[in-house]
Amino acid sequence: MLRIKKLDIFVIKSFILLFIGTTFICLFIFMMQFLWRRVDDMVGKGLDLIVLAKFFYYSALALWPTSAPLAVLLASLMTFGNFGERFELIAMKAAGIPLTKVMRPLIIFTVFVAGLSFYFQNVTGPNAQLKLYTLIYSMTQASPELDIPESSFYQLGEGNEGVKYNLYVRKKDKKTGMLYNVMIYNFSDGFENAHIIVADSGKMETTADKKHLYLHLYDGEQFENLRQQNTGSQNVPYRRESFVSKHTLIDFDSNFSMQDGSFLTVNPEFKGMNKLREDIDSLDVRYDSIGRGYYDDAMKRSYNSTPLTRFDSIQIEKTRITRLDMDSLLAVSSRNTVEEAYGEAKRKVEMTASDLSIKSLTMNDGNKLIRRHWVEMNKKFTLSLACIIFFFIGAPLGAIIRKGGLGMPVVVSIIIFLIYYIINSMGERAAKNGTWEIWFGTWISTFVTLPLGIFFTYKATRDSAVFNADVYMEIIRKMFGIRTQRHLFKKEVIIEDPDYARIDKDLDALCQECEDYMRTHRLDRLPNYVRIFTNNEKDSHIRELSDKLESLVEELGNSKDYRVLQITNTYPVLLTNAHKSPFSNRWLNMLVGIAVPVGLFFYLRIWRFGLRLHKDLQQIVTTSRNLQQRIKELT
Repeated sequence: MLRIKKLDIFVIKSFILLFIGTTFICLFIFMMQFLWRRVDDMVGKGLDLIVLAKFFYYSALALWPTSAPLAVLLASLMTFGNFGERFELIAMKAAGIPLTKVMRPLIIFTVFVAGLSFYFQNVTGPNAQLKLYTLIYSMTQASPELDIPESSFYQLGEGNEGVKYNLYVRKKDKKTGMLYNVMIYNFSDGFENAHIIVADSGKMETTADKKHLYLHLYDGEQFENLRQQNTGSQNVPYRRESFVSKHTLIDFDSNFSMQDGSFLTVNPEFKGMNKLREDIDSLDVRYDSIGRGYYDDAMKRSYNSTPLTRFDSIQIEKTRITRLDMDSLLAVSSRNTVEEAYGEAKRKVEMTASDLSIKSLTMNDGNKLIRRHWVEMNKKFTLSLACIIFFFIGAPLGAIIRKGGLGMPVVVSIIIFLIYYIINSMGERAAKNGTWEIWFGTWISTFVTLPLGIFFTYKATRDSAVFNADVYMEIIRKMFGIRTQRHLFKKEVIIEDPDYARIDKDLDALCQECEDYMRTHRLDRLPNYVRIFTNNEKDSHIRELSDKLESLVEELGNSKDYRVLQITNTYPVLLTNAHKSPFSNRWLNMLVGIAVPVGLFFYLRIWRFGLRLHKDLQQIVTTSRNLQQRIKELT
């Protein structure tokens, strides 16, 4: 029987509250980004609140699967960051509860979110996107809201030949709605038969059905060309009319109406999994048949015959065909005949190349359409899987960082999601263009983020110091042979003073060991390549010498004399294994030695460390003699 413990309830409650908040935040960000891209289609259209509400509702349904991975990442980071900051995570571990057990209920919840994301992309999302883009298309087709500017021409209405009306107003009275110095150019009958109205003042209002503008004009004149399109006379008659008051109607439909968006259904973004599979199969069959038809047509054009069957090919191979000697044929032909033959051949080649170019465009378009369908099908899985991967990145990372709130988690989440988004967008674009394979382009973001999730989860469950700079600096030091410097300072409280008499004898013995080692090993010479890569022995003598040196340095650190401390600081820190074989495994050393370029790199590195060890041993001897001299002065 499934038992839900109080700890699981506490963890789920903490996560869900943050997840709901981060979902709204991330969804709001993506919606504002989408709105910013479509703001030109909406501004100045006089859209009512119902249309705007539909726009935000459909956009929220369409964009939720995209914002879900970021919401999971941010919520998991904040949840486990809060646990670490309030020492709740430490208390759980002290009670014997591992991190994986704390994450277990949230893993189940994240899998549920991933399944919900897939459902949205497969069922709800396509319908929402279709309605959203149908609404956007209807917005672009809607007439702009009437707002005639001052001292500039305002184009109104569009006919088959362009703009129907041009309105000019010198001045407007916004309180009374009066227009002054009005000019109207009516091109509804064509540019040649323009109607021009000039009025001292006027007033404009919209009819009740919002499909016409009703103009009241006062003290003006109307001019009209009387020449028809087929009139060839140079003199153009016109009619002039003066009026005190005139009323006219202008076609202007300001009502918003939904357009037919059925043509948008061809886009793969507006299809579910079943529809995508059906369309991919039908597109494959369709373009295969088109390609076969193009091939048959090319064979007819090139060889002026029907395409060869397998039986015909076998018969031709069995039949001996006498080849024409083209050089002899050209030699007996006249110059004009040869030029005509070359010209005709060139013309046919150009026609064939042009025809193939046009056909290749058709096939490329079909291939791109099929690839877009495959990319969209894979995208439904990758976005859903990203929710789970981002949880395994955010939860361990929050446990490691131990910072809650909206500070550090937001910064880390944005950086990780930007990396994911850039890689995902680049991969999808390359997959659609055919630059990369479809599976590689659509899944490359998953291939990059999945190792991160595994790495952070592994480190968090073992309490490893992922963001401890000293750990990585130590690795870099070992890789490049960078050593730390000694920093001995005079101690304020010294429990036991150094025994200088014994230390003087130990320094003699240390110098003797260093000189014997330098004499027997000859580190200043080139090492034996074969010997380096055929054994895995370590230098125990240098290890013992280094231990003796460190013991003396530790004892001399209790000295009250500043000069003794200063001289002791000049002792080098010995690297005990860098001058020997690169690996502890003998077979691995032999494999590296056989691979000469790699082996040469390690050989030169070992030689370099051998030379440095030789200089270090000389430095130890010199420093020891200087210490002995100072000890004599003190005693």
